[in-house]
Amino acid sequence: MAVRHGSQLDPPNRFDTVHRETDLEHVEWDQEYLNERMDRPIRYLDDTSRSIVSENDSPDIPFRYSVNPYRGCVHGCSYCYARPTHEYLGLNAGLDFETQVFVKHNAAALLREFLARPGWQPELIVFSGVTDCYQPAEREFKLTRQCLEVAARFGQPVGIITKNALVVRDVDLLKDLAARNLVHVNISVTTLDPQLARDMEPRTSIPAARLRAIETLASAQIPTRVMAAPIIPGLNDHEVPHILEAARSAGAGDANYQLLRLPLTVEPVFREWLHRTQPLKEDKVEGLIRQTRDGKLNSAEFGQRMRGTGEVAQQIRTMFQIFRKKLGFQPLTPTTTEHFKPPMDAKGQRLLF
Repeated sequence: MAVRHGSQLDPPNRFDTVHRETDLEHVEWDQEYLNERMDRPIRYLDDTSRSIVSENDSPDIPFRYSVNPYRGCVHGCSYCYARPTHEYLGLNAGLDFETQVFVKHNAAALLREFLARPGWQPELIVFSGVTDCYQPAEREFKLTRQCLEVAARFGQPVGIITKNALVVRDVDLLKDLAARNLVHVNISVTTLDPQLARDMEPRTSIPAARLRAIETLASAQIPTRVMAAPIIPGLNDHEVPHILEAARSAGAGDANYQLLRLPLTVEPVFREWLHRTQPLKEDKVEGLIRQTRDGKLNSAEFGQRMRGTGEVAQQIRTMFQIFRKKLGFQPLTPTTTEHFKPPMDAKGQRLLF
């Protein structure tokens, strides 16, 4: 069976001084060869990073610290804002990002070392701020689960952002964390249309599975938020009320949204995907995106990049707010740091980093 990817591009790495373009003119008749070029095997590569917790100071992001056990993501979402991070590894933001995934095998040990730092003042750490911590690699490597075991042992509050129903595998740990008010889980639902989801997010859980995950977590008294993200004007924006209704019925306590972002190399990847899979909507979608970004396809300005500007962005914001209020969503109770105890060594001394 052919392997499906969200991207069909090998876009140039913006840090390379030499860019190569593949000339396929003489093989355009050879569909078998062309398919082989695009259907690439997944490779898991060792990541030897010596740290696991990243820090950001963005006023648009509601958390300061995050953990990413994996770099790259097999989900293959065409719109993923994390794609350009692969360029720091000498790879590309297209097919490389979703077929060459770096695995931080010592993630749990690195997290434990971080929590043992004498200067660590406990606050929320989010899994994952960049790539999905429950992507398919997690079934094999279980790094997210190992990190959650560390958090549970030492009372470290955590947040989780995922679109994969695999999160319910760890309901035992999450239930323990929730009993001490140490966890929030955010489930992303971009569409209720299974075909659009399969086209847009080839290897993540279907919408029905994500809603079942919300139901399972909520039934276990685990605070759960639905993320309608990203909202793509002209493609899935009309689904916002239905997504919120379905998530609320499943037990989600809170809801949030983000507008589509197309930073750097994400733009050509998304536009190729849109042209290939949604040709009848391509012009409309691009036009509406530009109406939310002052005539451009992206804005990196703080205060605007997550929500957009202009009439279309305001309509989306108003629609979301109306249905969030109508359906009774409420902010989740903030997590606590009162249970945190720093890791100790065998002699009862704090570890040094």
